[in-house]
Amino acid sequence: MKYIIATHNVAKLRELSRILEPLGIEAVTDRDLGIELPEVDETGTTFAENAFLKAESACKATGLPAIADDSGIVVDALNGAPGVYSARYGGPDCDDQGRNLLLLREMDGVPWEKRTAHYACAVCCVFPDNAPAIMVEGEMHGYVGTEQHGDRGFGYDPLFYVLQDDGTYKTAAQLTDEEKDAISHRGNALRLFKQELLTRMG
Repeated sequence: MKYIIATHNVAKLRELSRILEPLGIEAVTDRDLGIELPEVDETGTTFAENAFLKAESACKATGLPAIADDSGIVVDALNGAPGVYSARYGGPDCDDQGRNLLLLREMDGVPWEKRTAHYACAVCCVFPDNAPAIMVEGEMHGYVGTEQHGDRGFGYDPLFYVLQDDGTYKTAAQLTDEEKDAISHRGNALRLFKQELLTRMG
């Protein structure tokens, strides 16, 4: 079963493929198909709206079932920012490290108990036969730290601290793939997606 994954983010593609493979889904990209998906103007005000826009565009362009996600970090002390603008935080020339440093500056002086945040992820699958789209959402709750730690993951992972079973904290960038998949916003959303897809497949 071949599905087009509407992303150019290599780290995100690896994460999606790792979770989708047990479903018997072959995750392919536009590059695998020798095409280039059109750029999508992410005009949605929610993660779900943006995920749908990307999946719908990829489905129309390829004729394949298309999976897209939109995700980001929602920081309570910043009134939910950067939210849907997480990947664009700091402007088009800002990379992951620049965005992390910007977030640290924005959070300067905020005490630990008020540094609560969550990762949010919406996963949408649009089908070429006009079947109803699948839309699911997942979250992972934690804190924005004052220092970066870990070299795994991507995005804000080095700053996002999650509570461990032993009462200590690790950043999402310190977790193994298996540990992260078990609790991550994307992992939680994709487990719901798996249930929806299996129901759809009968």
